[in-house]
Amino acid sequence: MTVSTQRIEEILAYLEENGEEQTLAYFDISVETLGRYKRKKRWDSTSLPKILLLDVETSPLEVYVWGLYKQRINHQNVISDWFIFSWSAKWLFSPEMMSDVLTPKEAVNGDDKRIMKSIWELIDEADILIGHNIDRFDKRKLNTRFIMNGLKPPMPYLTIDTLTVAQRNFSFASNRLDYLGELIRNKGKIATNFELWKRCKAGDKEALTEMETYNKEDVALLEEVYVFLRPWIKSHPNLAILMDAKEPCCPNCGSFNIEVTDHYYTTPANQYRAVRCGDCGSPNRLPSSIIGLEDKKNLIRSIAR
Repeated sequence: MTVSTQRIEEILAYLEENGEEQTLAYFDISVETLGRYKRKKRWDSTSLPKILLLDVETSPLEVYVWGLYKQRINHQNVISDWFIFSWSAKWLFSPEMMSDVLTPKEAVNGDDKRIMKSIWELIDEADILIGHNIDRFDKRKLNTRFIMNGLKPPMPYLTIDTLTVAQRNFSFASNRLDYLGELIRNKGKIATNFELWKRCKAGDKEALTEMETYNKEDVALLEEVYVFLRPWIKSHPNLAILMDAKEPCCPNCGSFNIEVTDHYYTTPANQYRAVRCGDCGSPNRLPSSIIGLEDKKNLIRSIAR
C-alpha cells in the first residue's frame, strides 16, 4: 500500500512531539516502517552526492582436500571457482532497495555476467561506496568478477568501510554487522546457515530468492549502522567538495547547520577553531588557522617520530 507524503509528514510530526514508542503504538506501524518514512523524508530533501550502500553474496569454492586442519590448498585442487550469487544496494536515504540475483541456470553454470553488469552500472555512477568490510571483501570480489567478465574499471569512487570505523574507534564485543545491528535497533541479520549456500549453488530457485532477501536486509541494516557511526568517522570523504558547497558545510553529512564552538583542533604547526554539526553531531574544524604566518615563523616544532 502506498502511503501519501502528507500521511508520512503527519506521522513524523507526531514522532517529534511524542517519541518513537508512542508513535509506533498510535499509528500501529513497525520500527522498520517508521525507519522507511524517516529515510523517505531525508531522501526527498537531500542534495547529497551519489552515495551507494552495497553488499554482495558469493558462492563457496569447491576443492579437493586431504584434511580439515591447517590446509594449504594448491590451486590445482580447485574443482570450481567462486562467483557472485547476488548483490543488493541502495542510495543513501532512498526508500528504494535495488538488487539482482542469479537464475537457477546461471547458478548451476557459475555465470554471474548479467548481474555483474547491473551492479557495475550503479558503481560507475556512484561518488562514494559504503559497505561493511568493503575494502577487503566486497570491492575486491566485485573487481575480480568485473575483470573476469570482461568489464572495464568503474569510474573513480571513494569508500567508507563501517567495519574499519568500528575497529578503529570502539571496543564493541563484536564488530560484525549482525552484532552492531542488535545494538542499534535490537535486530540483527536474517538467520541463515551453510545449507542455503549449497542450495543456491545447486540452482534451487527458492534458495536464490531467500539469498536475495537476506542480501537486501543486510543493506538495510548497513544503512542504520553507517548513520549511527557517521559522527565518529574521521577523514570522512568531504561531502562539501562533492556537493560544490558555497558556504560552510559538514564534511560528514552535508548539513549547513554548523555550530562554532569554544574548542580548538591543534596540530604540531597550527591551531584551528573546532566546530560541530548541528544535525549529525560530528566534530570538525574551520579551514582558517588561528596562528598567523608571522607567528608561525617563530613556532618551534617537535621532532618527528
